Amino acid sequence: MKTAIFVCALSAFVASAAHANIRITEVMSSSNGNGVPTPDWFEITNYGSSAVDLTGWRMDDGSVNFAASVALSGVSSIGAGQSIIFIESAAGAGLASFNTFWGLSGVSVGYYSGSGVGLSSGGDGVSLFDTSGALVNSVTFGAATSGSSFFYGYDSAGAIDPSYNGLISTVGTIGTQVTYASGGDTGSIGSALGVPAPGAIALLGLAGLAGRRRRN
Repeated sequence: MKTAIFVCALSAFVASAAHANIRITEVMSSSNGNGVPTPDWFEITNYGSSAVDLTGWRMDDGSVNFAASVALSGVSSIGAGQSIIFIESAAGAGLASFNTFWGLSGVSVGYYSGSGVGLSSGGDGVSLFDTSGALVNSVTFGAATSGSSFFYGYDSAGAIDPSYNGLISTVGTIGTQVTYASGGDTGSIGSALGVPAPGAIALLGLAGLAGRRRRN
């Protein structure tokens, strides 16, 4: 019985730790699109060393209210080091045109929709909840510059690093993040700042475990 309880507790801890490595890394709240309708969207990135099941995960805007949140659909998991996009689109009807607009290849795109979750160009936020209703990550942003996305970088503790967040307005690179333009919008869809290779994260995790064992 003790073994079973320990295994359950360990599984819950591992799941919680994995969730803690999911971060919102980019948001577009005011597309320019040069006359082409494109939706609001946000990007999440897995900074951890293992895949995370996204089944039952939900989002809300700046109100950070699980009761008002809506389901994330179309993507069931996020791999280690992977960045995926969620667009505001009823039943995913806008997925094909979104992919075409950005010329996406190999980037996973899901969707969400519902009352009250549109991202305001005057300033708003994105909140991410797991299947238990726990807040995983939340970001806020001010008034948008049309056609430019907001990006977020994080420090080693998982907190937003003020040195690495702002607007993506020009084509080029921000650290490891590749930026590009399409149809009047500029962003870095599918690439986030400072994502270690899964092998490197695993080695860091093993080093941390070894350190804890030596101290015990």
